Amino acid sequence: QVQLVESGGELVRPGGSLRLSCAASGLMFRVYTMGWYRQAPGKQRELVASITHEGGTDYADSVKGRFTISRDNAKNTLYLQMNSLKTEDTAVYYCKATLGGLINWGRGTQVTVSS
Repeated sequence: QVQLVESGGELVRPGGSLRLSCAASGLMFRVYTMGWYRQAPGKQRELVASITHEGGTDYADSVKGRFTISRDNAKNTLYLQMNSLKTEDTAVYYCKATLGGLINWGRGTQVTVSS
């Protein structure tokens, strides 16, 4: 059974940093494309960043230069380093694993950016 468990979300002040983690189990992690998505209240879920099995990355324009996605295939873990956080980054952040038609989601971790 595939499990994706996000962690690291918390309350942080504007300008601060957080690192999110997504621990994966029950899948061959290294072959999956992994992604971070977020959903703010009243808004649709949106892509934040993704990373292919080969390490290629893609970012939403709103986070370019501030967020960095990475993966550790030896630990079956996905990361999202978030710097220079803004209030508009407040959302539930979800981890997604994709391999062809196979899609799995985590349950999310709350990130709140507020003074």
